[in-house]
Amino acid sequence: MGKAQIGVYGLGTMGSALALNIAGHGFRVAVTNRETEWVDDFLNESGELSDNFVGTKTLDAFVAALDVPRVILFMIPSGAPMDAMIDAVAPMLTAGDTIIDGGNADFHDTRRRAAMLAEQDLHFVGMGVSGGEAGARRGPSMMVGGSDHSWTQLRPVLEAIAARYEGAPCVAHLGPDGAGHFVKTVHNGIEYADMQAIAEIYGLERYGAARSPAEIGEMFERWNAGRLRSYLIEITGKILSYTDPVTGHPMVDVIKDAAGQKGTGRWTVVEAVKMGQAASTIEAAVGARSWSSEKATRLKSQDILGGARGAVHCDEETLAEAFLAVRILCHAQGFRILEAASRDYDWELDHARIAEIWRAGCIIRSALLDDISEAFQEGAPEGELILAPAFAAMLAQCVPALRQVVGQAVHAGHAVPVLASALSFYDSMRQGYGTANIIQAQRDFFGHHGFERLGEDGKHHGPWWD
Repeated sequence: MGKAQIGVYGLGTMGSALALNIAGHGFRVAVTNRETEWVDDFLNESGELSDNFVGTKTLDAFVAALDVPRVILFMIPSGAPMDAMIDAVAPMLTAGDTIIDGGNADFHDTRRRAAMLAEQDLHFVGMGVSGGEAGARRGPSMMVGGSDHSWTQLRPVLEAIAARYEGAPCVAHLGPDGAGHFVKTVHNGIEYADMQAIAEIYGLERYGAARSPAEIGEMFERWNAGRLRSYLIEITGKILSYTDPVTGHPMVDVIKDAAGQKGTGRWTVVEAVKMGQAASTIEAAVGARSWSSEKATRLKSQDILGGARGAVHCDEETLAEAFLAVRILCHAQGFRILEAASRDYDWELDHARIAEIWRAGCIIRSALLDDISEAFQEGAPEGELILAPAFAAMLAQCVPALRQVVGQAVHAGHAVPVLASALSFYDSMRQGYGTANIIQAQRDFFGHHGFERLGEDGKHHGPWWD
């Protein structure tokens, strides 16, 4: 049968799905797993694709089953497990081989590993994979960071298995070392903000307008038929239609209101702050998840502080326009972070291409990404999405609705951290003359830090130091 063209180590949910996807496109795949009993189970369940797999039980046998130059995709936990695996497998490889980390890894780790392995003439790829289990099996969106050599090796496989948008594969080589993992991190940050914004709209309708989950789900289904079409809107509409088979209540009403997180949202915020950027909508979403986990504290606070929430009267079109404004502003912040990283790490990220590969397969796929790609292709002023003519016009139309929704929510006592932070970002960025001058004066007064004078170079101090 010949040797395998690619190896997949790690047969958990995502690793198994990707291995089946690759084999289903005609590639021969070597597979193994730390728990070796999983290998036989996987092969037995692979059905008609079993002939395209080489099952192995040891790392030596796994490496030996691969054609040279070798390509190995690791789908294992990030951090220490990946470092341990590199230490184990690298001595078995030869110059020109490529190791791929397909998990959600810290891009700093990816950069470090790429530099270390390059000294052995080995190639390390950080590959962001979005779309969950279904995407991995049927076509994910993939963000690749690595050398040109590794992309040449990987491209035939990845373009074959990727999601497609109007026939084009949703995968791209975005730059060296950590570029792919960083773009995936920001993707997840935008995902956090988008999910929280949807949850806030749901909350206003559920608790401010006393609409049933089914009614709200129907609203999201209508939205998904228009310009707000997206995967997250689609699944939210479906979720709200389900009834709990145990209690007969709406399914969403029996789910504890405490959201989990795996860290990529926080990473986005931390890296943005390090680069002097604001990720206020993403930070608000991360904060909302953190607060949600404090269920006991919130219940106690409700007793002490009062938990009443007043009525909110916003029609569906107003809510839709407000949500469109928020979605635009969340994406705009995400691309600002990508631009800052591109400068700092010399990646030359192509924003239009990133938007294109997010149009199918990934969790944040939406109709808006077509417009975003076009805006960057045409050259948004100052590289700012909100200044692109089409988006400036959309925001001019939709922001009044966002003001109305946020205003009503605040007056009625509903928490809308992402909606409110998006509005503050928009208003801050359109103020040619702001209030930071008083902050600079304060800093100089108490710390002699100095400031710039309008129209003059150099560092100056106020008369309070005369």
